[in-house]
Amino acid sequence: MLTNDRIFMVIEKIILIFIAIFTITAIYQEVIHIFSVGTVKLGDLLLLFLYLEVFGMLALFYKDHKIPIAIPIYIAITALCRVMILEGKALEPIELISHAGAILLLGLAVYLIYKSQEKNAAD
Repeated sequence: MLTNDRIFMVIEKIILIFIAIFTITAIYQEVIHIFSVGTVKLGDLLLLFLYLEVFGMLALFYKDHKIPIAIPIYIAITALCRVMILEGKALEPIELISHAGAILLLGLAVYLIYKSQEKNAAD
């Protein structure tokens, strides 16, 4: 008999499989795009890095059944950097400042998380 916890775990695993398949598909599509264009741009590398971070997060979750909070923050930082690099000239100065501020705040959050974990480990 399936309990609510068991049903949730099955649904969770199915969703993880879909996310893994979609991530692999996106990586494949980006690599095909790079080969068809014949050049690798910084935006392409950052996008592949984002996919790699998502895949790594999936692997960690599947292995440990938890996601270290810093990984999604790293993904957000990389995504914001990618936007700034690709659209930097088209963005208004206030948008660039707000993106940079968001990156700074996210970096500070990661620092505080690690400092908190170090303190908890020492106690």
